[in-house]
Amino acid sequence: MVPIRSSSVSPAFAFLVAALGIALFSVMDAVMKGLVLAIGVYNTMLWRSFGNVALGAVAWGVVGVRRPSRRAMLLHLGRGSITCAMGLLFFWGLARVPMAQAIALSYIAPILALILAAWWLRERVSIRTIGAVIAASLGIATILAGQAQTALGAEAFEGAVAILASAVLYAVNLILTRLQSLAARPAETAFFQSGVILLILIAAAPWLAVLPPTATLLPLAGATLLAFASMMLLSWAYGHGEAGYLAMTEYTSFVYAAVLGFLVFGERVSPYTLVGASVIVVACIVAARRRDIAAQTLEQAA
Repeated sequence: MVPIRSSSVSPAFAFLVAALGIALFSVMDAVMKGLVLAIGVYNTMLWRSFGNVALGAVAWGVVGVRRPSRRAMLLHLGRGSITCAMGLLFFWGLARVPMAQAIALSYIAPILALILAAWWLRERVSIRTIGAVIAASLGIATILAGQAQTALGAEAFEGAVAILASAVLYAVNLILTRLQSLAARPAETAFFQSGVILLILIAAAPWLAVLPPTATLLPLAGATLLAFASMMLLSWAYGHGEAGYLAMTEYTSFVYAAVLGFLVFGERVSPYTLVGASVIVVACIVAARRRDIAAQTLEQAA
């Protein structure tokens, strides 16, 4: 059985670290949206990944390089592959819908994580979870209805579908995040996850890669630093706190998205998005369980 690291860090401090990670990640989303609009989702992620790998290598070297365990490598490969697909879908969709709407749609991930964990563990899905799924579905329908009312166009609907698909992958990612944090240190995680993403993207480079314009170099560097700092903070927080408790920090991102979307892109939050986001958030909170989902998975699988 794999031992779980004990921690003397207070839950409140782990929560604050995770919240800071989400804040940095939200700013990165705004930068990435601008880059995707300028050079496309593939090239944005490709060139950012080079910087992520470099920063990860430096961080790993500072804390001390050691050979990853077989378990850790499998988790690095799995989570890196999922994160790559998740990122491509999310940022492609983000370029086509308002930021607040995109973030609101992504909030279904915690509920999906509960369902996936139940399937993984052969658990019965509770009535509370079923009710939360129904409520979250109504929240999504409300947001999409608002999208239709504002006539954002076919591309906006396709973007919303891409974000929902990304949320499904993010649900898997939430479970793997906790498992990975128990098997490897944050610097190792950052290096290998970024490396896996880069290798996947490089495979398509002969057909899709173009050199980024000079004007995009500074935003690319900024997105790289923000993504790396967020990844390190979240990896550390999830290694010292319960995933179900820390997942609540995800919901602060809606405020950041609404503010940044308005200030940077002139996007206004529709009443439909506000109502839909509220319903989804409440459904997630009601469905949440104190016991760490990923810890259950680890205990069952070990």
